[in-house]
Amino acid sequence: MNRSLLRWAVVPVLAVAIVLLDQRTKGLIEANIPLWGGIAPFPALEPYFHLVHYQNTGIAFGLLQGLGGIHIVVPLVVIIGILYFAITLPDASLPLLLCLGLMLGGAIGNLVDRLQHAGKVTDFLLFSLPVGDRVFAWPAFNVADTCIVVGTILLGVLLILQEGKQDQTSAPAS
Repeated sequence: MNRSLLRWAVVPVLAVAIVLLDQRTKGLIEANIPLWGGIAPFPALEPYFHLVHYQNTGIAFGLLQGLGGIHIVVPLVVIIGILYFAITLPDASLPLLLCLGLMLGGAIGNLVDRLQHAGKVTDFLLFSLPVGDRVFAWPAFNVADTCIVVGTILLGVLLILQEGKQDQTSAPAS
């Protein structure tokens, strides 16, 4: 089998694994925690971490709530863009392909949720920080969200590192 085709297979294989993990974890939450409910699975972490069953009609961190169809169209465009980029990119490095696989799997995982739940995504990981009598909570998220964010951050780091390498090779010798 062609080596470049085998390397490209990393993207869909990782994406499928992420979609399966994302959908399995969301299914477990939906089956075991009532909507808008939550549990503290680790008593020692109770003030900081809860498993919850929230539904989100927005995008990352609950932004742009209730915009309906745009939350279906944008992920489709992103999925097509990632696939096109992964297929047409010559000599893509394994770390770059892993980033694309993470982002693709996350985008598909949340799109599956939106199609199954009338435009809503199930979120279930909730981290908070109690400070005095106030609690600062990070918006709830899921496996797909995590993969999108991690893949995007790692892609940014790779691009910055690559730019640094190009700057070093193109700098005039002293």
